[in-house]
Amino acid sequence: MSELLKVKNLHKEFGKNVVLKDINLSVEKGEVVVIIGPSGCGKSTFLRCLNGLEEIQGGVITVDGLPVESGKKEITKLRQKIGMVFQSYELFPHLSVIDNLILAPTKVQKRKKEEVIREATELLDRVGLLDKKDYFPRQLSGGQKQRVAIVRALLMHPEILLFDEVTAALDPEMVHEVLETMLKLAKSGSTMLIVTHEMSFAEAVADRILFFDNGEIVEEAEDVKGFFKEPKTERAKKFLRTFEYDSALYI
Repeated sequence: MSELLKVKNLHKEFGKNVVLKDINLSVEKGEVVVIIGPSGCGKSTFLRCLNGLEEIQGGVITVDGLPVESGKKEITKLRQKIGMVFQSYELFPHLSVIDNLILAPTKVQKRKKEEVIREATELLDRVGLLDKKDYFPRQLSGGQKQRVAIVRALLMHPEILLFDEVTAALDPEMVHEVLETMLKLAKSGSTMLIVTHEMSFAEAVADRILFFDNGEIVEEAEDVKGFFKEPKTERAKKFLRTFEYDSALYI
């Protein structure tokens, strides 16, 4: 595998509040890295820094050798390499599902409409939403909207997919359908960084776990099952004791 994402000495502040402290990370092509940790520890901010949505105060982020610099002209091109799916679906309410999907590929990437519609149709079929392609967002459930948002990110052909607590706003019965879609993506070889509080899903999907606390990577584990069985740090042990989960749900 080859290195696709590199983060070196990343430092992020909001005013006098230090949110990320000296973060170092390397992600290989095809790797799935899951980021867990308590609320407010910097996980979501970290993803936003990777996509150039937040300006950093120190360090370097590169994607496929290209630096991520917020506000630079190259950021639009870089964001095509990094797809991001948010908690809120960010779908245009006045556009149908298919029109939401084809907007960015045709306008930003200047791809042929017929080609994009064909690919969008195939992807909708894969996630079980082909029959909803002419629906408007208000006619969809939360889980369906989130799957549309995932398809929209895939249509840009990103090299890395970032997922920021994509099930946080969903009713419990809708969570599983979205996580199953993400699990299929992981198995297909997509490079993914996932922030989640779904521990059973994290154990099933991750090649590596990063445990964040107070803006730092407190523990990093490639032995994912070992981490969930017996983490090395007391802070991670305390965090995991707050969850009851069944890893068999996603295996």
